[in-house]
Amino acid sequence: MRKPLSARAFCAGVCLAALANPAFAQSAAPNPHGPVYAQAPAMDATVTGRLLPQLEALLHQLLREKRALAIDGVPVFDSGDKFLPGKIASGLSYLLLATPRGDPRLQEYLAAYRDIADLTVGEHNDSWGIYYYISALHALKQAGLLDQAVRPETLAALREKLDWRRFVDAKTLNLINLPNNYYGVAFSVARLRYQLGWEDASASDALLQRMLSHYQTYSGEYGFADETDGEGRFDRYSVLLIGEIAQRFIETGMAPTPQVKAWLRKSAELMLLRANMTGEGWEYGRSIGAYGETAFLEVLTAAAKLGVLNPEERDMAYAFSSRIAARYVDFWLDPKTGSVNLWDAGRRTDAYRGKHRILGENLSLARQYIYTNAIWNELGYRGVAPSTGYAAWLNTAPPITLTWFARGAHDRALLTVRDGAHVIGLPLINGGDSQHMKNPYFPVPYAAGMLSGSADATYPNLVPRFTLADGSVLMPLAWFRDVKLIRASKGTILTYRLDAMDRMGGKDSLADKRITVETRYEFTPGRIVRTDRYSAAKPLEIRAIDMEFASFSGLPTVKGSDIRFGEGEVTGFSTQGLLCAPQPVTGAPYQAPSGPFATRVACHRGALRLDEPLSLGWTLTYK
Repeated sequence: MRKPLSARAFCAGVCLAALANPAFAQSAAPNPHGPVYAQAPAMDATVTGRLLPQLEALLHQLLREKRALAIDGVPVFDSGDKFLPGKIASGLSYLLLATPRGDPRLQEYLAAYRDIADLTVGEHNDSWGIYYYISALHALKQAGLLDQAVRPETLAALREKLDWRRFVDAKTLNLINLPNNYYGVAFSVARLRYQLGWEDASASDALLQRMLSHYQTYSGEYGFADETDGEGRFDRYSVLLIGEIAQRFIETGMAPTPQVKAWLRKSAELMLLRANMTGEGWEYGRSIGAYGETAFLEVLTAAAKLGVLNPEERDMAYAFSSRIAARYVDFWLDPKTGSVNLWDAGRRTDAYRGKHRILGENLSLARQYIYTNAIWNELGYRGVAPSTGYAAWLNTAPPITLTWFARGAHDRALLTVRDGAHVIGLPLINGGDSQHMKNPYFPVPYAAGMLSGSADATYPNLVPRFTLADGSVLMPLAWFRDVKLIRASKGTILTYRLDAMDRMGGKDSLADKRITVETRYEFTPGRIVRTDRYSAAKPLEIRAIDMEFASFSGLPTVKGSDIRFGEGEVTGFSTQGLLCAPQPVTGAPYQAPSGPFATRVACHRGALRLDEPLSLGWTLTYK
């Protein structure tokens, strides 16, 4: 076995060079949290007073420039956004619906809507775009404006194009190359077609049953939807999906089944566990950031509307929703561009929501705030200041909660730790379907603004990556068994084992049983310790072990095996069995949804022969 370099020798060649780098020396800890709202404005004041004017400015720009429209340098009609026509129709409908009947601008807006509908009717518009468009037409019909907003020949073309059969096989009711959560979209389109008088109720009734059956199949006894066909990917959408389904019932005036309300209650409980003073949202997985916050908004609003929250929970959900809305206009909207910013100033989102979709993201996010605000207004909260008891209520939340997603051949769960103002989530899931090797899905702690992954990035954040002599790359990511939670007097211990590593490089997780591991997490106030014990079925040659830690904390100093940070919420990081050094951050992929990291800690161990158990681990401290 090769003897590893001492910490002193390692840092002589790496740490000092890194610390001498001017870019590194000047690094400062960013503030990804945004404002802390001791008292947030009423949600309606934020939406009508600040969000709607931003949306109206974009829509007026669209009406002026039409196909030439560019936002922050992005030509939106050349973007390839397959949902854009529907999002435009939805966004413009709010201009019409918000304008009083006697206002002379209404006729101007109706004429503009007719022109834009004619302009986009031939554009590709898929699935979600179909739903957005037909939902807008339904709302205009309810308001008595549809015949004035869309020319008869255009409406006839839309009746043909806005059809669930474009992404569902009409004979089998199977989705066409789409994930299972699109059953909710298909049902919504069919139900709205029925309400527009375009078809009878048979298709929507059948799709409703298919949607609920799918949810039952892939949520099992615990009530959260697996995003894959049983591979175990439980993320933001697993908790949001039932909120979207509930909203479809609300929108189309249908009474939800008792099972839908029971599922919605489970999601609402998990969302409320994450309530905070800053309005920050879901902490791990894909499509978080701004959408991680609207996920909370949609679930909690539906839960309030359908009566699955008690009066105190409803008031607290409103207080949290008001903070989410305030954060959107204060943090996510860029006054320089007049657009939401998910991509610049060090922010990073997944390719699915790339900047080419800039207009669509503005419109779809605004839509979520507008319709949820309308529901809160219906519930009596229009202009109502959030409860002043919200901060005290947060302190009553349980400090430790283990939420099960699935148990059986493999365990899937989410540990939630509340420590002061921090809400820390530790997911034990399998990313599945190409997400398994992306670090927002790793089994490590995440906390909004403190501990984060990077969208679509594969660097080994807080998890060791084994490169074997034969070139295989293995990581302990997917195959969890025997998850156990132990509550001790001074902290909480979570243990599990993996009887296989996840082999990197393929679209799906691939079990490699050459290495197994037993993992132990210990949580105490201000401190997290992870300890791994790796074993090989037979002696195994390993070329290298690497790990990294991307942190919002800055001004690192090195003392032996410890790294201390001079600013930021994480105050220290040390490792067992690996040698580490801080490095400068030079941009992508070291960017979180909410902003750039200040420090990258690189850890390494050279070639070794794994013929006896190997212990690796790390300790992280925070304010």
